[in-house]
Parts: sequence; C-alpha cells; structure tokens
Amino acid sequence: MGKFVILGGGYGGLTLALHLLEQEPPHGTEIVLVDRMPYQGLKTEYYALAAGTVCEADIRVSFPTDPRIILKYGEVTEVDLDRKIVMMENADPISYDWLVIALGCVDKFHGIAGAEQHAHSIQTMSSSRKTYQALNDLNPYGQVTIVGGGLSGVEVASELRESRPDLNIRIIDRGASILSSFPDRLQSYVRDWFIEHDVEMLSHVSLQRLEPGILYDRDKTILTDLTVWTAGIQPSPIVQKLDLPKDNQGRVLLNEYHQVPAYPDVFVVGDCASLPFSPSAQAAEGQGKQVAEVMHALWKGETPQLKPIKLKGVLGSLGKKAGFGLMGKRTIMGKMPRVLKSGVLWMSKHHFG
Repeated sequence: MGKFVILGGGYGGLTLALHLLEQEPPHGTEIVLVDRMPYQGLKTEYYALAAGTVCEADIRVSFPTDPRIILKYGEVTEVDLDRKIVMMENADPISYDWLVIALGCVDKFHGIAGAEQHAHSIQTMSSSRKTYQALNDLNPYGQVTIVGGGLSGVEVASELRESRPDLNIRIIDRGASILSSFPDRLQSYVRDWFIEHDVEMLSHVSLQRLEPGILYDRDKTILTDLTVWTAGIQPSPIVQKLDLPKDNQGRVLLNEYHQVPAYPDVFVVGDCASLPFSPSAQAAEGQGKQVAEVMHALWKGETPQLKPIKLKGVLGSLGKKAGFGLMGKRTIMGKMPRVLKSGVLWMSKHHFG
C-alpha cells in the first residue's frame, strides 16, 4: 500500500509511530522511523543531564520493536519533496509515499557574533553531554552564565545550583524579568527562589557578541568561565532549506490536517510546524496522535475528523524539591508541580499519555 516515512523519533515522531501501530495499517504498508540515535532522548530533561542530576540512561526511551516498523539510524541531510526522497549522510536515499517531518529544533543565536562558537547547548543529547562535562569540570567557585530567562534557562540554573552548590550562577535575559511569558505571581515566586538560593539575575541585557570568558552587553562586559545558551530555538536546518510557505519563526504553514498544502503527502510535526501555540513536547505529541488519525481515515477512504489539540499546561522544576506550573489560568507553586512533572516524565518513559 505504500511507504510511510517518519523523520525524527522525538515526542511527535515516536507518538505517531505508536498510534499508527495501534490500529492495523493496510496490508503491505511499510512504516519507517528514521533517527540519528537508536533511542528517543527525552529532550525536556536535557537540562538535568547537563547539570549532572540525572544519568543519561534515565532519559532514554527505547524505540518499538515491532515487525511492522523498520528503524533506520543516521543523519538526514536533505529532503527533496518533488522527487519524494530523503537524502542521508553516508547511506542510500530513502524514498517515500507519505512523509512526516518531525526533526525538531536547533538553537537560535539571533545573529550574535561568537554565540554559537563560545556558548554551550542543551538542544541535543550529544550537546548536553558536552555541557555536562564542561560544567562539572569547572573549578570550585567558577562563574556560570546562563543566557535566556525562559523555562529552559530557569531549569538549568536551579538544577545546577543543586548539583554544584560551590559555583557562582547567573541567569541573564534581555527582558525585564525571567519567565516573562508567565504570570507575575509565578515570576515573583521563581525570583524569590533564585534570591534564596544565591542565583544572580541580570535583566535588560542586550548581548552584542561573545568571546571566550567575556560577554559584551552594549558598552559593558560580563565575565564568565562558562556560558550556557537557552535563548531561543528555530526549526531544523533541513526545514530551513525547504522552499515552503512559513511563519515569521520559520515554521512551515500547514492545513487543518497538518499537511503541507502544496504536498498533501507530507506532514510536519513538532517544532518545525506552525501552530497556534508555542512549541512543546505536548504539542508535538498531540500532532503525532492526530496525524495517525488522519492516515487511518485516509486509508479507509474517510474524511478525517479532528478535534482541536488541547494542552494540559506547563510545568517547570526548581531542582528536585520545588517547581511551578501554569494550568490554564491557574498557577501552582511548590512541591506539587515538581511531583506532577516527575509523573509526566514517568508517563513519557512508559509511552503513556
């Protein structure tokens, strides 16, 4: 019946694969899942890997061992939508009848000179390993600067405070406050936690360039021993190269079935997709489930009937004992959101949700 290729085994791609297999695909359908690694890395937990509070084995999820799915490991280098092939590094191209692009995101450096060269990342398992090595090789009383006061930056700073109480930790942001997209009450709670735990906060920082050991904020300098970058994301370079209509964040515009309008045999899921809400693991999983619904409907000759994706909220951690969350318009702070986040992690590891 055809070849269904999924590029990326992250939250969206793996969820799609599992839901495709829940109902029997048409006889003769070949499902291929392509990823650079032989397991899913739980990206929402890379901050803890980098800080050294979890081991890598704890945030790996095995791909399904099912005779109906073929696993291919390697680096995607290009997607040719007109020829319907995926180019691979040091491997034969992969042809497809249907394609799902779920390749995730990379750091966005906003044109700041030296940022990519001199800052450490937590965007991949590999980069998080390197960041862990660098952070934990720092001498006592070393200075760590985390660029970006959003959710990832806050979690890195708090987790690192727990693992390395000897280090000097600061978090900087170009806005007026950390977690600027969250309600004021929640911002205040996290700021108080940082003050109590001796994490320095610098606001209204406008970085011009980075050099080894120095960040340039207009006419001021900020000295640092190590810099961690959490100041924005952008779609995978593979998607950036595609000549398709995109939003102002570079994400691909889709129809109501998550298809590329000009190429209805191509779906885009996760951080590369233009959605009415911010990129997240929840959004990617929601899309993955819906693309499986769309395909099962199309295979039956039916019109897909999709409901709007509903997100449950956002949870963040402040070390292992405290956290914060936003569930609709309700803010939650303290031990409970941390317990909830641990439960969400458990569900991700065991394919629930």
